Amino acid sequence: MGARRSPTNVRPTSYAGDVTTSEPIAVEPDTTRILFYGARKLDANGQVDDFWMLVQGDSIMATGVGPQHPRSDRTVDVAGRWLVPGFIDLHSHGGGGHSHEETVDDIAVALATHRAHGTTRSVLSLVANPMNQLIASLGVIADLAHRDPLVLGSHLEGPFLSRDKHGAHNPAYLREPFTYDVEELIGAARGTLRHITVAPELPNALEAIDVLVENEVTVSIGHTEATFEQTTEAFDRGARILTHAFNAMPGIHHRAPGPVVAAFDDERVTIELVLDGVHVHPAVAAMTFAAAPGRVALITDAMAAAGASDGDYRLGSLNVSVREGRALLSGTSTIAGSTLTQDVALRCAVESTGIPARDAVAALTLVPARALGLERRHGLLSPGFAADAVLLDHDWRVESVWAAGALIL
Repeated sequence: MGARRSPTNVRPTSYAGDVTTSEPIAVEPDTTRILFYGARKLDANGQVDDFWMLVQGDSIMATGVGPQHPRSDRTVDVAGRWLVPGFIDLHSHGGGGHSHEETVDDIAVALATHRAHGTTRSVLSLVANPMNQLIASLGVIADLAHRDPLVLGSHLEGPFLSRDKHGAHNPAYLREPFTYDVEELIGAARGTLRHITVAPELPNALEAIDVLVENEVTVSIGHTEATFEQTTEAFDRGARILTHAFNAMPGIHHRAPGPVVAAFDDERVTIELVLDGVHVHPAVAAMTFAAAPGRVALITDAMAAAGASDGDYRLGSLNVSVREGRALLSGTSTIAGSTLTQDVALRCAVESTGIPARDAVAALTLVPARALGLERRHGLLSPGFAADAVLLDHDWRVESVWAAGALIL
């Protein structure tokens, strides 16, 4: 491992027992009324200037426009800068020098890293490992999710993947999705398994999808050799996400459209995109936003080196070399996750792809919330929604972050 560094501007503090987070999140109800005013609000509903927002506890109580504001106990002058909802990351493996397979304290550093870059709600992803290790990791994340409301749960990217498209997963730990294994993993997560990536062409995969859907686990299609027809059938069985589109799957061919076109064609499906200038060309990203409007979720797929220095790391059981911010399996040209944070993904979307800023913000907020069935509580700056917000300067750089009504940066 390279030297591990804690991210700058993050102050780990105690919260709810022995779990640490980037800032304490209030456990007891907070009656303080905080008024944000003078903002340039931007969310999936569009831009509103001279916007104000009243927050109490962990919820947005009221919003409006203009100089007339409701009574408050504290005020935040946004001074014409961007105010957007907190970012939601469906797919991240770590950061700050640590991965989500490590201890609670290590995971806390990884979370603090991403929270400092605007990610207020996180799904913690795990790579393929032996079943006993996956079960243990799911238990750790379940404990953390029950204590920290900013942790949405877990994502199993392995072990039910194609050996021919294993990417940065150890092929020794890949397996067919037998129903009893699926049920054991669901049980280990204790209600916190948010989504799982499956290659639908594997034996028993469609039956496994049925079990997962019945247990309200969102199924993602990825690391796959599936045809257009096989992917379509998986979507018809209830799969609802395409894992990091274009990567570890067949590309678009004029006689074999493959999983990507199947996802484009299905309005029920959310398409993950890693927009870091490495995984997908900006022109392809722009095409994806055009082909699937309102259905692209920008993810980080970040590994431990996100927010840390170049060096040698581990991703699961595999060695990873990070040079100039690019993560590759050691001695190969295989991409091993990213060193991306979501604020950088936002800037890439706005500056490199030419998509509207509204669509880029939606891809970090409401779209991932909808993919997890959380769109009634997360992803907008509207009354009744979670008090998660990111203050950005005019160059889309993070200045302050609030999560569940608490200032965490």
